[in-house]
Amino acid sequence: MSYWNTNVARHAGILRAVPAGCATALDVGCGDGLLVRKLALAVPEVTGIDKSPEMVAQARSLSDGTFVEGDFLSADLGTYDFICSVATIHHLDFEAALTRMRDLLHPGGALVVVGLARDASATDRAATIAAAPIVRIAKTVRRAHGPEGMPAMQPRMSYREVRTTAQRLLPGVRYRRHVLRRYSLTWQKPS
Repeated sequence: MSYWNTNVARHAGILRAVPAGCATALDVGCGDGLLVRKLALAVPEVTGIDKSPEMVAQARSLSDGTFVEGDFLSADLGTYDFICSVATIHHLDFEAALTRMRDLLHPGGALVVVGLARDASATDRAATIAAAPIVRIAKTVRRAHGPEGMPAMQPRMSYREVRTTAQRLLPGVRYRRHVLRRYSLTWQKPS
């Protein structure tokens, strides 16, 4: 099953970030497993983890992949060459989740987090207002939708708080704010 929404719009960039020779990958907050299925085309061993029993059941029904139902912050997981997460980290303790992702990453491995943040300044609000017509057109043209039952939550952290915390925890992280109301963090763990 394939579909498009503002989270799926970031998948191409995530897939481009998979390091050469990557053997293991983890998708944190895998939902129905769409990104896991895409990663499995390039990575021999891919695991998805999600706390929602409904989402994990959907993922398992759509793929033979490895899916873990549980809390990312406490689940028994291995270590990985590549870790990604899309629209999930705002459901977790941001600092604890980013630290855990960093710690589960092999030296030289890559991390990509796509997230949501709240507008907290006039600049944030102006960027959101300016992007609104683009977002509306993209969603209409692409007939945006996603899997049923996907948990939703408003982000607590501002874009500035996300950037500042990520820079402290992941020295050298690349932070980008995207038009479709998302930001991304891209980082390579030192070897």
